[in-house]
Amino acid sequence: MSLITLGIESSCDETGIALYQMGRGLLAHTLHTQVAMHSEYGGVVPELASRDHVRRVIPLVRQVMREADVSLAQISAIAYTQGPGLGGALLVGASVANALAYALDIPSIGIHHLEGHLLSPLLSDPAPEFPFVALLVSGGHTQLMRVDGIGQYTLLGETLDDAAGEAFDKSAKLLGLGYPGGPELAKLAARGRPGLYKLPRPMLHSGDLEFSFSGLKTAVLTLVKQSSNDEQKIMDEQTRADIACAVQEAIVDVLANKSRAALAQTGLDQLVVAGGVGANKLLRERLNKDIGKRGGKVFYPDLEFCTDNGAMIAFAGALRLAQQPGKKDYRFNVKPRWNLAESAAS
Repeated sequence: MSLITLGIESSCDETGIALYQMGRGLLAHTLHTQVAMHSEYGGVVPELASRDHVRRVIPLVRQVMREADVSLAQISAIAYTQGPGLGGALLVGASVANALAYALDIPSIGIHHLEGHLLSPLLSDPAPEFPFVALLVSGGHTQLMRVDGIGQYTLLGETLDDAAGEAFDKSAKLLGLGYPGGPELAKLAARGRPGLYKLPRPMLHSGDLEFSFSGLKTAVLTLVKQSSNDEQKIMDEQTRADIACAVQEAIVDVLANKSRAALAQTGLDQLVVAGGVGANKLLRERLNKDIGKRGGKVFYPDLEFCTDNGAMIAFAGALRLAQQPGKKDYRFNVKPRWNLAESAAS
């Protein structure tokens, strides 16, 4: 029987569990999100996130195994998110994965969170073929990578400060929207009038593949103050929608232009977009149009796999296991900060 890999994702505020079998694909997956809990605080509270992972991880593992009709004896390896992420949250997944792997005498495989995102479009049909350029837009990360194979990643450019996801979330907060801010801003932007407000496109013409979004956040703060009623400090709903539309347009412009430049620089014609911002409808429309014009093609994970999930970790673990037999060394650490290029070389 083909190898079955159990994947555990617990890097931030979602507990994701999945089973992947080489030759058959994804057997089962489930996800518990902590959005409702953290929304009271306007953002993720690390200690609460860690405690919730402790409560959820074992029941979710049991649920996935029941759904896939797989026993513990059939699992060949356990993959878990080793980093980057919240230290306490990562420790929950890492400790459960290694303890269970030790008990079953099977390999445990630490996976870089961004590698999981980067490879997630390979779960879709059609899937890209190596080599390709990847735009990673997940949480606090905005990066362009050249991908030549599993573990063969070359950094082309990244954000120098705020990431695209942070720009969405911080702008949403300035507009009085709830957590998580990115999807809420996109919903509001759909009712906005395009082109009414002009916001800066940081580093759009920098001549390289680096990003910067902190200046955009500052410009949004200024615009919100200028557009608010002087006495009540409030805006009408249409103004908020127009500003949200301008924010989304600015972020999408930068991401689309830099992605197009990355393909031109590398001479490749396939772009993979992964991470939560990759679910943004306007970004997908813009990239499909721009890259399609130059004869290229854009690949995305299914919408359910854009945000953090266990399927991408199980899949990445299965690919790693296929490359070389897993080590049965159950000493582990987590890496809240971890460069993807460095992880590929290790």
